[in-house]
Amino acid sequence: MHRPVPDEIGAGQESVWSYPRPPRLEPVSERLVVRVGPLVIADTTVGYRVLETSHPPGYYLPPGDCDFDRLVKAAGSSFCEWKGTAAYWDVVLDDQVLAMAAWSYPDPTGPFEAIRGHLAFYPTVLECSVDGENANPQPGGFYGGWVTSKVVGPFKGSPGTSGW
Repeated sequence: MHRPVPDEIGAGQESVWSYPRPPRLEPVSERLVVRVGPLVIADTTVGYRVLETSHPPGYYLPPGDCDFDRLVKAAGSSFCEWKGTAAYWDVVLDDQVLAMAAWSYPDPTGPFEAIRGHLAFYPTVLECSVDGENANPQPGGFYGGWVTSKVVGPFKGSPGTSGW
């Protein structure tokens, strides 16, 4: 396994290789919007982001700023060594269900208590933006990081990165 060479950092950017491990939770005041076409699923300026080495930020939006008329608890769970057991959510539209499009931590570990009940959304399934900039999904499909022009990699998730 080789340690990747971090991409060059430009003005106003940060490298995922300067993020800590274990991850850090921090509040954000940028406007975070999650939508499906014109339909807004979540919209906040009081979210959080999780910063972890090699991962683009994962954003967590407070439940009061999420449309629970469109969110239904899904079956299944997963475990994060840092945050605890995650629950999953489907986004229900009039004519379709976007399965496991979001997740939350109903009972997070101590350092992540602030995101109890907050929802994180997959930009592979939904349109997610930070201050009006559409986020691209973290490579690989498993992780839910939001890639914007303000963060550089390389990012964990692509083939050959499982050992990072």
